Amino acid sequence: MDFRVYYEDTDAGGIVYHARYLAFAERARTEAIRSRGMPASELLRDYGLVFIVRDARLSYRAPLRLDDVMTITTRLMKLGAASCTLEQIVSRGGELCATVEVVLACVGAADGRPARFPPPWRALLQKLAVGD
Repeated sequence: MDFRVYYEDTDAGGIVYHARYLAFAERARTEAIRSRGMPASELLRDYGLVFIVRDARLSYRAPLRLDDVMTITTRLMKLGAASCTLEQIVSRGGELCATVEVVLACVGAADGRPARFPPPWRALLQKLAVGD
């Protein structure tokens, strides 16, 4: 998934502000899931469940700047009963710029309690094991 860096994404030094990496990563995750056939809104509509970010870790390697085009690749690292770990690689023209590791939990929208992934969603998440 490709994204361009805009002014709103940069800090006073002209590089991408650290918190923006999480926003870019969320968009890439959402689109990776959608591209495999199910938008996240269907998890809520059909099962009353949502994804929440339980943990996120960012590691920076090289700065991104205004007008850079980044590619974010999303890959499943671990799939549990009610959570999964995704690795997201942020690169620019083949150069590694950052990695984002995210643990997503599946919870009930009404009560926030952990819930097992429904079988169709487990199958969809397993498709991310080969990368985006």
